[in-house]
Amino acid sequence: MSWTHTTFLALVAVLLSLSLSQEVDSAAVPDDKGITKATDPRGPLREIFMPEADAANFFRRRSRRAAKSQDEIDAEQRQVLAADERKRENHEEQRNKFENYAEEEQDEQDERTRESTEQWREFHYDGLHPPQEYNRQST
Repeated sequence: MSWTHTTFLALVAVLLSLSLSQEVDSAAVPDDKGITKATDPRGPLREIFMPEADAANFFRRRSRRAAKSQDEIDAEQRQVLAADERKRENHEEQRNKFENYAEEEQDEQDERTRESTEQWREFHYDGLHPPQEYNRQST
C-alpha cells in the first residue's frame, strides 16, 4: 500500500469515529441572535450582506428604469475614471518597454552592420590604394 492510500484510510476512520461519537452535538454553532456587533467575527461583512426580505424590498424600490442617485452616479464615474487611469498607465508602460526594446535592437543591428562593413573593407583592401570611400572619382 502506498502512503497516500494509508493516509486516506486513516482520515476516513477519524471522520467516521467523530461522526458516530456523542460529543459532536456539543460543537453546534449558536444562533446569531445572541451575537452583538462588537463580538461578531464577520465584522464589516455583516453590514454588506442583508436579510433576504430587505434585499427584495431594495430591488422592488430600485427597478431597472429608476433614476440613479447622485452618489451612485459619482461612484460609478470614479470607478470608470480609475479603470481608465490604470489602462492608460499600463499602455504607457507597454509602449516604453517596446520603445526601449526597439532602440536596443536598432543599436545592435547598427553595430553588426558596422562590424560587417569593416570586415568587408579589411578583406578587400589591397594596401596599394587608399580605402574605398576615399578613392572615389570626383566629377
